[in-house]
Amino acid sequence: MNSVLMNAVLSLSPNHALFFDTLCWPAGEWPETERVEALTAFIDGLGDSTQATSLGQRVLDKVESVIWTHCFPVFVRASAGGESGRRETVSCVCRLVSACVRLCEEHVAGRVVRTALPSLHLEEETQKLSVEIASDVISAVMPRISADQPLKLTTLSSVLSCIKAQPVSRSTAQLLLTLLDSSSGEMLSSIRRLVLDDLCGWCSADQSPPVIEKSLLCLTALSDHVMSPCELTPSSPELDPRLRLQFWKMVQDGLTHRDTVTRKRALYLLKRCVALSEELRSDCLVSPSGDDLMFRWSVKSGKVLREFWEDYVLVMETLEETQIHVVRPVLNRIDLLIQTTANSSQGPGLFHPSWLLCVYQRMFHSENKTLMKEGVSHLLELQVLQRPDFAAAFSEFVVGPFLDVLSETSLYYRSASQRFGDCPELAVKLQIFLRNFLTCLPSERRGGVLLQMLQQLSTKHWYAVPILFITQALSTLPPSPLLDVDGLVPLRDMLQCTMLNHQVLLRGASQGFLLKSALCLLDVKSATLNDVFTFLTYFRADESLSRGTKLWSELCVWLSENEGGFKTVMDTTKSTVRSYVQEEMKAFLRVPASTGMSEGLPEGLPHSREAERMARSILLCADMEKSRPGANLGSFLETTLAPLLDTLSRVSTNIYLPLQKSDKSLQLVLRLLQFGRISSGHSACQDDEAMVVIEKLVFKYEEPMQEFISRRLCGELQELCDLKRADLYLSVLKELVMYSPSQRRQSPWQTCFSKVIKYSLEVLQGSSPQTPSVADQVAKLVAMATVAVVCHLIELQGNELQSDLEQLLDSLRDYFYAAASSSPTLLAHFNKSLAKPQTDDVSSEFGAQGSLLKDWGRTASYFMRDQWVCLSFLLRAAAGSESASKSSEMLPASLSCGVEALSLMSSDLVLPVLTFMEALMPQVVHKEEALCVEALSRTRQLVLGRTLNAQDFWPILSAFISMAFHPHLLQLTDAQAPKLTALLKQITADLMEMSESKNGVFSVLLRHCCETWMPSRRDRGDSDDNFSSVFNHVDMLTEAFVYGPVFRRDLRLLQDVQGYVEQLGEECAANSVVASDNRDDQLPRICSVAFLSRLEPSNLLHQRLMEDLVNGLLKKDSNITKSVHYQSLQHRVKNRVWQTLLLLLPKLTEEFVGELVDRVLLAAFSTNHASVKYLIEWMIILILARHPQHMDKFWDCFKMDHDRNKASICTFLSVLVHFNIILPALQDPDGQLVKALDIILQFCFNHNFSVRLYVLLALKKVWGLAEERAINLGGLSSIIKACLLETEAQHCTGNASKNWLRIQDHFFFGTFHPIRDYSVETILYTFPRLSGMSDDEWLPPWKFEKMSCFSAHPDLPLRNSSAELRQMPPGDWIQQDRSEEDKDERWTEVQKKIVPWRLGIQEQDPELQLVPQKRSARVGKQHGALLVVASLIDKPTNLGGLCRTCEIFGASALVLDSLRHINDKHFQSLSVSSELWLPLHEVKPVELTEFLRLKKRDGYCIVGVEQTANSQSLQEFQFPEKTLLLLGNEREGIPANLLQLLDVCVEIPQQGVIRSLNVHVSAALLIWEYTRQHLITGQSEACAKQP
Repeated sequence: MNSVLMNAVLSLSPNHALFFDTLCWPAGEWPETERVEALTAFIDGLGDSTQATSLGQRVLDKVESVIWTHCFPVFVRASAGGESGRRETVSCVCRLVSACVRLCEEHVAGRVVRTALPSLHLEEETQKLSVEIASDVISAVMPRISADQPLKLTTLSSVLSCIKAQPVSRSTAQLLLTLLDSSSGEMLSSIRRLVLDDLCGWCSADQSPPVIEKSLLCLTALSDHVMSPCELTPSSPELDPRLRLQFWKMVQDGLTHRDTVTRKRALYLLKRCVALSEELRSDCLVSPSGDDLMFRWSVKSGKVLREFWEDYVLVMETLEETQIHVVRPVLNRIDLLIQTTANSSQGPGLFHPSWLLCVYQRMFHSENKTLMKEGVSHLLELQVLQRPDFAAAFSEFVVGPFLDVLSETSLYYRSASQRFGDCPELAVKLQIFLRNFLTCLPSERRGGVLLQMLQQLSTKHWYAVPILFITQALSTLPPSPLLDVDGLVPLRDMLQCTMLNHQVLLRGASQGFLLKSALCLLDVKSATLNDVFTFLTYFRADESLSRGTKLWSELCVWLSENEGGFKTVMDTTKSTVRSYVQEEMKAFLRVPASTGMSEGLPEGLPHSREAERMARSILLCADMEKSRPGANLGSFLETTLAPLLDTLSRVSTNIYLPLQKSDKSLQLVLRLLQFGRISSGHSACQDDEAMVVIEKLVFKYEEPMQEFISRRLCGELQELCDLKRADLYLSVLKELVMYSPSQRRQSPWQTCFSKVIKYSLEVLQGSSPQTPSVADQVAKLVAMATVAVVCHLIELQGNELQSDLEQLLDSLRDYFYAAASSSPTLLAHFNKSLAKPQTDDVSSEFGAQGSLLKDWGRTASYFMRDQWVCLSFLLRAAAGSESASKSSEMLPASLSCGVEALSLMSSDLVLPVLTFMEALMPQVVHKEEALCVEALSRTRQLVLGRTLNAQDFWPILSAFISMAFHPHLLQLTDAQAPKLTALLKQITADLMEMSESKNGVFSVLLRHCCETWMPSRRDRGDSDDNFSSVFNHVDMLTEAFVYGPVFRRDLRLLQDVQGYVEQLGEECAANSVVASDNRDDQLPRICSVAFLSRLEPSNLLHQRLMEDLVNGLLKKDSNITKSVHYQSLQHRVKNRVWQTLLLLLPKLTEEFVGELVDRVLLAAFSTNHASVKYLIEWMIILILARHPQHMDKFWDCFKMDHDRNKASICTFLSVLVHFNIILPALQDPDGQLVKALDIILQFCFNHNFSVRLYVLLALKKVWGLAEERAINLGGLSSIIKACLLETEAQHCTGNASKNWLRIQDHFFFGTFHPIRDYSVETILYTFPRLSGMSDDEWLPPWKFEKMSCFSAHPDLPLRNSSAELRQMPPGDWIQQDRSEEDKDERWTEVQKKIVPWRLGIQEQDPELQLVPQKRSARVGKQHGALLVVASLIDKPTNLGGLCRTCEIFGASALVLDSLRHINDKHFQSLSVSSELWLPLHEVKPVELTEFLRLKKRDGYCIVGVEQTANSQSLQEFQFPEKTLLLLGNEREGIPANLLQLLDVCVEIPQQGVIRSLNVHVSAALLIWEYTRQHLITGQSEACAKQP
């Protein structure tokens, strides 16, 4: 229409120049879009008019001048950013330039290109235009330079360089496409070849994700040319991308790319190649360059190939979904792909295995952890990997991406069918997979692949759970010499990685598995004994490799079996372990000769790792010798240790003995004693022959070592590096004193103690110079550390002290409790710190001494810590003595100093302070309550502040609890110390809260309190003050009975894995070495039940406590008034309440049961889950059986209104099922039976099916009892028999029969006997298991057997006498009662549609015969300019809902792929006649490209809904009035070739995990936002203009 109108105007106005000037805009101003479009139409009209040949030069000059004087200034201004948001105008100006160059000479187009081309080089000097605008300008004029081939090649080179330098824009991709569109023949082939060569070469050199993303974008944009069947001929294979190896690597990298759009582009290219291969009908089997093709095509196998790739594409498209229920149905297609690939590899090999790896890698990268786990499990069960060719093809993938995904902790959750302590299913599969995978590899590749795997494992930090199961899988590999000595390096690195884990038990287990792996896989011929023993030093003796463990024994056996097979040094003869150890012993003590004691001090103490290696070597060799028949272990050890013993014999007498030799000998003695006893206890067992011999040999030289150590501690240590020596000497001193023969403990050690304490006191009491020297401060540090160790040893020995030693300890006490000169109430030597020493030696600023000086604050903290070790000992030692009365006046000041120390010292060193305050606070609490409160508050902040590491937290927590909940403090009442008791209650609440995230905290508290309150003897009377204190903390004990938080999944996983490691027993060395930390979240309940087992009904205090507990538990139950979810915390609390009440019931007095029965019966009227319901019913049965006088109260329950809760009547009927238990205790059993039958028969016609079923069961049981007793009921007997027979007959078929059989076979009504089966096991383990409770609610009886304080009693047995109930499977009968509002469920999740009333009268209403626009106008409907294109959507339901949405919000039209959809019933059910009021157009998907280009030329802005790197947020995007909204397919989204035509991608902001909306929902959001911006805004503006 524009051309016709313009020709008419031109024919009436021959003055073209005047018309031209009128349409042009003033230079330097921003033009209106309408003016630009008019000028473009005018110039187009000049070219199309019949007067084009007669145009004057003036007009042609004006046309050219428009380009330079009007268009380019607009481009420059828009590139500068001054007119952002006017993209539509810029596009119009580009079309104007294109119209101008068609009228100008050809060199003008070349000039335009050369002017814009420098802007693609991204050089600031030449870049006047932005890359997008420059690309648009060149694209506009490119068709005019088709003959200028050099310029085209220059443009191509610039575009490719621009693509590499910055993110690819649509304009740049469009320019590439225009270059190809405007070329033909040889030029077209050259451009295609250059593009393919450049992109493939770029990806070959750089395979980073951004490069892959850009390359795939370009190839997708050019796919119509690059994959055109017309252009591909056998004579030009270089133009065929299918024959390029790098192209397929690029596609596979794209399929596993992190970016969604990039994956979509890669899949699009794959589909295009498959379609191209089908169309060409030619084989594609061999690459021209001889490379291995990843994509092959054979005409003969075309059908199989097509089906394979269809399935492959389906799988990859479905994996884009994040919902497992959507993905799981297509996972079976993966098996089909694998089978097809496996069959193909046996023949011509049409399918490359690498395509399968893309599937797995895509699953590994999924955001959905469940899908990730599905992928890992699927690969682990892949049977095809048992073929050598596939195992080799998968090896690189297994070593790389597969090992990476195994680090995901969530993979190792146990499945729903597994129980606590089971090995996770995935871990079991991993063991089988690794074993089969390595076995099936070619023998020459196994060692290399295993080494790569270990190296990959050692390059990253692993969490405790993944590394545990990976190392366990490695340890299960069959023995084979796959690793040479280099393989020990990654194993060592993995050991160091495991040391970072906080879970000590899991850390030790991982170390044990790694050592087993090394023993199985090491090629001993490649490693020397020195390599092996050096490797062993990285295993911690206190976590894994310890004497007495099974792992130690296996190591000894391995060394024995391979002895003589290890690599030798310098081709010497094969050496035995014995000869190696003896030679190493000599080398260990071989040091340079010394002329004085001071030589070698600056070098510091030798590293202890060498002594650890030597000690472990000796012990291993000793245990090996012991196992050899006829071996003389004593002779071997005496010979081996001869160099050490010789050094020890001379250590105190030979002043020329090198100091390093003396130190190394003491290091070795220390490690021998520590490593020898670490698993067997604190002293050598009589059957431990090796340690008996070693101790006998070492303790021969006890006196020389004592003399040497005391001499060194008394004045010879004066350098900073001597501080480590002091630690060594004091550690040796502790070992020698604690484990020396008992008859020698008093002498000579007390003499040594007196000597070192006397010297240390002299040092400490000496005056301090103003500028202390290093020697002075080191002497004081050593003195305080020595006194602290001696005090600790004296306390451990407990022997009577010599008089001189007692006097020295009194002097030490006087030193600490000396008053300050400034105030008699202040203590001068409490919290005394050491100033940093001054040194003039420059060399001391460097090396080890320099680091010690820099860290002087830490060193001074140790000095303060040692003070408090001494003070704690002195306070406990002086209890009840005269010394205590002397220092009693200073006790408040001492406590104040302790509070001050908490602020001064590092948090990991405060343990002695807490020990001191624990002993002190009971003595001052009555007089100094405020000070005690301050001390507890400060310590509480320390513990709850979470600043402590895992190693220090638990000892400090235990010390804090011992201090805060000291027996004396527990006895305080609110009247005696109100502030302190309130603080203790707050501390209890804080610790319980902390225990929810740090399991085990409350266990420490309760264990301590129960040990304090625990009655030691059953005949203990009411005078037990410790027990009486429990009444001040009944709430804590009540909480313990119901304790058990629902932990986060990560904490629950750690508990499950620790449970699995513990059940491995001796197979895992860590179980024998690592001390149990008692952090089981079930421990509080176990401790409380153990405490309960010690209570005696005859003890009045005990009886009072039990009654208080019952009242507290029933109060907790009544507070849970609302219905609770199954397995929720509230449900578990109710279950624990009634479990505890059942345990307490036999111990309660008859009077209290009389008060209790009403509350129990009332609880039966509540809505309870099955597990709670069974416990309440059991409770009622036991009460009535033991206290039959309450039977009338039970009968009264049937008279109450049960309509509101059907479960209550079922509860009371369940009690009657066990009426045989109650009947013997009743006075009138026959009368009670008749009454029971009468009540049961009243409910026979209840409208609730469950009630009728319970009535039938109760009637059957009670009638059986009546028949046994031959009760004459007259005519009622025949009626009951007839009813039972009729009811049984009616329940013979259908669901009624199944339910009847299930309820009769249920454990509670069949096997269970309320009295015979009464035990802790039944209540706390069997019932929760049979009633479907989670397994973390099962308290197994063996846990109580491990509790020494648990006391079994005939009234409360631990285990069930009968195994019948224990062997029952969980029942599947669960009582379910629904309220009235739940009866009709058909419409609960159905959206009811509102259909216009005129829908069915289309033929009768004349208005409906109008076209939709006119029809809408008749009813006053407004339309916008929004055009919605849904040609890619194929689901009628989505199209029907979309049609309805478009009609409601006034879209101009809806484009479908076929108008036949409107006749579909699913379409009509959602459109509800909206198709009658909305214009609908038909555009096939294959026609979309041309349709979108046409709409672009009409000025539409093409908008797509897609998540890309450059997409704009919906809430920030401003829709142009002429907007075309392109919607993608439900599964694939927008095809990659159409993405290039979009002007903008809009994404919807999301908050959830699922990153995908339904296409109709997404479209509705965008349509509404467009409506809000335009139609509603327009209406508001119109209203504002009205007067």
